[in-house]
Amino acid sequence: MLEQLLIFTRGGLILWTCKELGNALKGSPIDTLIRSCLLEERSGAASYNYDAPGAAYTMKWTFNNDLSLVFVAVYQRILHLLYVDDLLSMVNREFSEIYDPKRTVYNDFDEMFRQLQKEAEVRAEELKKSKPVAKPVNNLGKKQKARFEDGKKNGDSGKDGGDGDSKRGHKVENGHSNGHKVWNEVSPTDVAVNGKENASSNIGAFDVNKLQKRLAKGGKKTDTVSNKGSKVEPKKKITKKNRVWDESPTESKLDFTDPGSERGDENMTVVAADQGESMMDKEEIFSESESEEDEELGGEAEPDAKKKGWLSSMFQSIAGKQNLGKADLESALKALKDRLMTKNVAEEIAEKLCESVAASLEGKKQASFTRISSIVQAAMEDALVRILTPKRSIDILRDVHTAKEQRKPYVVVFVGVNGVGKSTNLAKVAYWLLQHKVSVMMAACDTFRSGAVEQLRTHARRLQIPIFEKGYEKDPAVVAKEAIQEATRNGCDVVLVDTAGRMQDNEPLMRALSKLIYNNNPDLVLFVGEALVGNDAVDQLSKFNQKLADLSTSSSPRLIDGILLTKFDTIDDKVGAALSMVYISGSPVMFVGCGQSYTDLKKLNVKSIVKTLLK
Repeated sequence: MLEQLLIFTRGGLILWTCKELGNALKGSPIDTLIRSCLLEERSGAASYNYDAPGAAYTMKWTFNNDLSLVFVAVYQRILHLLYVDDLLSMVNREFSEIYDPKRTVYNDFDEMFRQLQKEAEVRAEELKKSKPVAKPVNNLGKKQKARFEDGKKNGDSGKDGGDGDSKRGHKVENGHSNGHKVWNEVSPTDVAVNGKENASSNIGAFDVNKLQKRLAKGGKKTDTVSNKGSKVEPKKKITKKNRVWDESPTESKLDFTDPGSERGDENMTVVAADQGESMMDKEEIFSESESEEDEELGGEAEPDAKKKGWLSSMFQSIAGKQNLGKADLESALKALKDRLMTKNVAEEIAEKLCESVAASLEGKKQASFTRISSIVQAAMEDALVRILTPKRSIDILRDVHTAKEQRKPYVVVFVGVNGVGKSTNLAKVAYWLLQHKVSVMMAACDTFRSGAVEQLRTHARRLQIPIFEKGYEKDPAVVAKEAIQEATRNGCDVVLVDTAGRMQDNEPLMRALSKLIYNNNPDLVLFVGEALVGNDAVDQLSKFNQKLADLSTSSSPRLIDGILLTKFDTIDDKVGAALSMVYISGSPVMFVGCGQSYTDLKKLNVKSIVKTLLK
């Protein structure tokens, strides 16, 4: 049974709900659908599942793009209602006939909906009855055996080509599976077992035993010839030399990290004041007046235009088309998908984006003097801008001042896979914060990788900021907690926590990361990822979020809050990783690393990324 059916405009105005259903939905499934699916360009999916305390809903929807209407049906996930799609299409058709943009109340549609619901339910029941019921699978063995025996009899009695076919392999009919015939092939090894019994009748047939004997004889002959022809002296056995160990006793100290006071700062140059202004504070100028290439999307050469001729295609462009259908959009969307994939967008993401754009354009009227390629490109451009634009504030400086008023440090945890540049970009963020008169402390919580503490200590000395470290083979969660306590005592504004690089499938390290985040409750969890990755971006981010959720002991686990893209200066126009990461996680790109110096950190220019993706 349906829980609810709603009709509302794309602007959010509810036009009609089914009063007879009237079930109070638990949670907010409609709001979640709009926020997480429709606005995030995931409307190409068939359905959306929503879990609420004490209920699990499935929602299906359809659009009337010409009138900008949305039709949503909500039902319990366990029911698997078959008539929902049919009902939505009928409601769409009937409601569109009585829709008036100036009208906001449609009480007269209640009776029509009752008739449509009954009709859809009756159709679903008839469809169930008309489906043939599959026969039980127990008789498969008997049928197979009978067919095999018949095949043997036919094979023994035959003399010509039928006999040869039976030797190569019988095709045995295996009953029924959804009305299709399934054949099981009998391998030549099975036939070879009965080779002796059928040898008398199968004179001209292919004999596997004879072939094996000939191969064996031929192998022996070739071996003997090769042995006679080349007399190779046997090689002497190489004996392994014994390793000579030093007699000096082993060092008892395994942790060779030196405390900061032992080396001193005399050999370290202070470059914090010499680097100049960070690129984060420089506004990137984007010129929209540049000449854009006026070429059709993917070389959209429509076959209809060729058949109709030049005059007919020109007339269609001037007069416009009544409504856009799937067939009209298919070639343009395929070319657009290929273009996105060449820009390093993950295939799965490109496919979903094209499906969502198709759902938003299907049924829409084509205006005069417009091409389908330009319509699709404009719709995709709007979708990309909507996805890449942050849905919440990413002003870290404002959040730092808010935490400072509460007399606690603002904690940022940097996470990611191995070798993406977490420590280097942590130092860039520290440099940017120092330029805004914010006191920073580094926490060396990478107690796993050799040299990680020394690397962070070098950055701290160059930037002249304190670092909290406990060496190696320590619990990162404990080190982070003590670092936050130390920052609170010393009055530091921000604590930047460096963590060990880990692959998304490494459960022990992911468990340690989940423990660090749960015990310390940081203000921001930044995922550091390379701009070079393609399809792997989806796997990394989705599994990181999944592991943090699964391994957390909290009922509402912390996930990734933002993304820091590194090595952005090495990818030329292959900027698709930014789109893939934002789409799969829903988190904004907060920083972009574009070089090796401390100033090479900037914000993501959404317009520039979108233009590059569609260029």
